[in-house]
Amino acid sequence: MVAAAVMGAGAWGTALAKVLADAGNPVTMWARRPEVADEINTEHRNSRYLGDVVLPSSIRATSDPAEALAGACTVLLGVPAQQLRANLEGWKHLIGDDVTLVSLAKGIELESLMRMSQVIVQVTGADPGRVAVVTGPNLASEIADEQPAATVVACSDSGRAVALQRALATGYFRPYTNADVVGAEVGGACKNVIALACGMAVGVGLGENTVAAIITRGLAEVMRLGIALGATPATLAGLAGVGDLVATCTSGHSRNRTFGVRLGNGGTMESALTAAGGHVAEGVSSCESVLALASSYGVEMPLTDAVHRVCHKGLSVHEAVLLLLGRSTKPE
Repeated sequence: MVAAAVMGAGAWGTALAKVLADAGNPVTMWARRPEVADEINTEHRNSRYLGDVVLPSSIRATSDPAEALAGACTVLLGVPAQQLRANLEGWKHLIGDDVTLVSLAKGIELESLMRMSQVIVQVTGADPGRVAVVTGPNLASEIADEQPAATVVACSDSGRAVALQRALATGYFRPYTNADVVGAEVGGACKNVIALACGMAVGVGLGENTVAAIITRGLAEVMRLGIALGATPATLAGLAGVGDLVATCTSGHSRNRTFGVRLGNGGTMESALTAAGGHVAEGVSSCESVLALASSYGVEMPLTDAVHRVCHKGLSVHEAVLLLLGRSTKPE
């Protein structure tokens, strides 16, 4: 049993808070908006993100970060990737010296091109062995409904990885440990971009063959970047890579795929954003930082480049598809 603080009350943070509580751990959630914390405490729901899912009554929520972090030995960071640094700057003095810090965000920081674990280490001064990553084919709504799922707990400290694995293990949620933090994070950051591409293809009326090709070639891009950064290929062939990629690229629950579909249907970035209730798909920012990171290592990522051009350079989805189909032929 671990005393856990989940910092962030979005869909993923709330789903993992439920998993932790179902596994018998005391859980405190931090919500940016007091009304969200009040709803979790009084009605045991987070209707904005998880609809009518009933949360364990043992979960306590607060909008005060100091209250959420008090006494926590494991802190799960569930804020969006591009907001992690600013939030951590305000929280770091509240976090104990031996606390395990767990990244739930999937992305590459825009300005620094750092992975989330690197941001955590830089801001808090924590030893890298204290930082873990939870990632995999984990659609929050399905996990909250207790549909069977598996995940990866990546941490260079095997003892912390196993402790977190045990804290997250329930009858419906199976965590696997992995020492390859780099591979876990690269897979998580890149899959959102490929999911946008798949959504765009569906939106313009293309079929399963096209989506399968995008997923497969997208995996090749992810593998190239991951290996360049020092990842283990087996990690990207597992739950943190292929698993997460397939789930995000094919599910109607995927925010990134859905956002891509709206763009493929002819919507503008502004209209897609409005339809998404103001929530920006993580891949929209990740395509920029992933592409910049790949460029710095001399890694070619044509799918990511096409998504970036659509999201940030005004290229139409139809033009992007023609651009990809018109690439010169070569061996696989």
